[in-house]
Amino acid sequence: MLLEGVTTVRSCAGSVFRQPSCSSDSLSRGAESLQQSGFLGTALLRKEDGAGQRRQVTRGLMVRALKEAKPPVFILNKPERKPVAEERKPLLSLEDYDFDNLVVDPNHRSGYVALVGRPNAGKSTLLNQIIGQKLSIVTNKPQTTRHRILGICSGPDFQMVLYDTPGVIPKQIRKLDEMMMRNVRTATLNADCVLVVVDACQQPEEVMSMLTDGETLVTDSRPTLLVLNKRDLLKPGEIAKKKEWFEQNGGATEVIAVSAKRGDGVDQVKEWLLGRLPYGPAYYPKDIVSEHPERFFVAEILREKIFIQYRQEIPYVCQVNVVNYMERRVHKDYIQLEIVVEKEGQKGILLGKGGQALKMLATAARLDIEDFIGKEVFVEIKVKVKEDWRENEELLDHYGYSGKLSPQ
Repeated sequence: MLLEGVTTVRSCAGSVFRQPSCSSDSLSRGAESLQQSGFLGTALLRKEDGAGQRRQVTRGLMVRALKEAKPPVFILNKPERKPVAEERKPLLSLEDYDFDNLVVDPNHRSGYVALVGRPNAGKSTLLNQIIGQKLSIVTNKPQTTRHRILGICSGPDFQMVLYDTPGVIPKQIRKLDEMMMRNVRTATLNADCVLVVVDACQQPEEVMSMLTDGETLVTDSRPTLLVLNKRDLLKPGEIAKKKEWFEQNGGATEVIAVSAKRGDGVDQVKEWLLGRLPYGPAYYPKDIVSEHPERFFVAEILREKIFIQYRQEIPYVCQVNVVNYMERRVHKDYIQLEIVVEKEGQKGILLGKGGQALKMLATAARLDIEDFIGKEVFVEIKVKVKEDWRENEELLDHYGYSGKLSPQ
C-alpha cells in the first residue's frame, strides 16, 4: 500500500497526520488495536477487532476471523503457496488508524532530523543504525544516495523523522547535482535538529572548507551535532585531537565520535537528539519506519547492486525505475524494472557479453528483493538509452529529484 498524498497539519496542540481523501467517518472505526508486522517501508499491520465479524479491508480482499481466547486476528483468505520466509500480513493504509481519539502525552517528543555531510561520510549507515534496519543503500562508492531518504525511529515517548540526504558537492556540474543539493538545503532548513556527519580519516580543515563552501549546514538557529564517524579506523589519541579541533572550530553544538558501521556511539547520538527534539505528538503511526512506497525501495535495491557490480562511471549514469509491479495470488509477483543510461556504449556494458552481466545483476537484485518483501518474485530488467537525462529537468522532475518522497 503506497503511503502517498498524505499531509501533516500542525496545530497548537501538535500535529494530525491524515490522508486528505479520508472522511472523519472512515477514521472513526471504534476501539481497534494495531500490531507492527516489521515490514520495511509500508504500513503492513495486523488488525484485531473484538467483534469477530467478516469484513472488507484494503484492496477488496476478504478476511476471516480466527477463533481464539483472545480477540481474533484477521488474516487474508488467500490460496496457499510456498513463501520465502513467512506469509505477509494484510496491507492496511493510514485510513485504518483512529487519529481522532489519540491521547497525546505532554512529555512526548517529536521532530525532524537532517543528516548532512560530504559523500561517503557514512550518513546512510548512521541512519540505518539509528532506525535499527536497512533503509538507505550503502556502498563503498561516494554519492550513492540521490534522493532524500525518510526514516522514522519511534519509541513510547518519542519519534524522530530522519532525512538521509545526498552528499554535499561544492561544485555542481549537472542539473542533477543542482537538484540534489537543493534537497540538501531544504532538508537542513526545515529540520529541528541537524547531524553533520564527518569522516574522521580526512583532515578537519579540508572537511570544514568543503562543507561550508556555499552550503549552510552548521547554523546557530537549530541544535547541530557534529558526528565524527569511522572512529574505529583511527587510534584513540588521533580521535581525541580531531574531536577537540572540531569542538573549537566546527561551529556545532557538540561533537560525538562514532563508528556507524559497528554501531559504537550511536546510542549517544540518539540520546543527544532525544534531549533536543521539541515536545509534540507523533507525526506518523509508531509502527512504520518510512513513508516511501514499497516500489521505491525495490528500485533502490537494484541501484545498490549496480554500484556493487559495475565500475567507473556506470553506476552514476544509471537511473532505475519500477515500470510495473503486479501482485499475483497464485504465481510469483511480477516486477518489471528499467535502467536508464545516457549512451549506447553504457547500455552494452550493463548487458555484458550475451547479456550475462545483466542476468547476474538481476539475480543479485531478485534475492535481496525477495528478502525485503518476504516472498518469491519474478524480476525483469530492461535497459533504455535517454541521452543526457541528468541534464533534462523535465525527466529529473519525473524521476523524483524535485524533492518528492515517492519518485517511483
